[in-house]
Amino acid sequence: MPFREGPLGDLKVPLTWTAAVALIVAIVIAVAFLLADRRETLQQQAYGVTRQTVDTVSKPVSGVIAAPGRWTGLGVDFVSSYFFTASENRRLKAELKEMRGYRDQYLAEVDKNQSYRTLLGLRTDPPIPMVAARVVSDTRGPFANTRLADTGSEKGVVVGNPVMNERGLVGRVVGVARGASRVLLLTDIASRTPVMIDRTNARAILTGDGGPNPKLEYLRGVDPIQEGDRVVTSGDGGVVPRGLPVGAAVKGLDGRWRVVLFADDAAIDYVRILLFKDFAQLADQKALLTRSLPPVTTEDPDVSILGPVATAPKPPAPSAAANPGPTPPTPPASKPAPPGPTAAQTPGGGI
Repeated sequence: MPFREGPLGDLKVPLTWTAAVALIVAIVIAVAFLLADRRETLQQQAYGVTRQTVDTVSKPVSGVIAAPGRWTGLGVDFVSSYFFTASENRRLKAELKEMRGYRDQYLAEVDKNQSYRTLLGLRTDPPIPMVAARVVSDTRGPFANTRLADTGSEKGVVVGNPVMNERGLVGRVVGVARGASRVLLLTDIASRTPVMIDRTNARAILTGDGGPNPKLEYLRGVDPIQEGDRVVTSGDGGVVPRGLPVGAAVKGLDGRWRVVLFADDAAIDYVRILLFKDFAQLADQKALLTRSLPPVTTEDPDVSILGPVATAPKPPAPSAAANPGPTPPTPPASKPAPPGPTAAQTPGGGI
């Protein structure tokens, strides 16, 4: 079959014209380059005009000629990325897994730093020395509820010391060893803490029963408590200092008043142990033992009743020359006559 009658016969003329145009463009570019290199025969002005014309013509032509190479590079990159997608995906997954580990570590450090900041800002009034500790063990059971802290007798911790976290009272120390302390929580069945209602100063005993909300017993007063009242330590009996935050009062399902503990609002991981023994340590004993009394004066500002007693001077004894004879005895004092009836009262008497 002749070429013109074949399916590619219609492409012969367009291809001929395309080749002719490309040949003409190549000739023009070659002539321009030749003219541009003849610097010694052309004047400076003619050379500048020629070079500008060549640059203007070669810019779009160079872009057209370089386009196939650029497209080829993009195509190669696309094909290579398509074929290497699986390996790239596996690499990105490994990096994501590693980054998640770093993220979890970062969040843990942020949480720990925030806990440290809050604990360092914990203050009591009056100030009480404290030591920081970390809870390392949690003992739970149907009735027992205690924690083990990593600070003990080496820091001055003794049995009975109150324990707080950044929210409020947690419990008190019931056992001490070197490097460890056993903390009895407020929810333990053996826990008894004297508290008071902050609004009315009504006293009560916070009693643990193994549940999350200990109950209030022995409430005294007329209408002493309402829903949501703030409960703090009362300091009665010298067990714990007064005014430590404990929780908020709520009415339980059994109809009894209970306390939602502030300490349960955050994890009990880091605590501060208050080195509190009794109220005597909060006062200046030397100042209390000072017995200086204020000055007290009589009517005479120069004489103080606290000084030596001033005695009056004695009169001089009488001499023998002044009294040559014997001193006559002093007559006894006459007794007053008993009262008798007056003339007006005497019957028949006159004036």
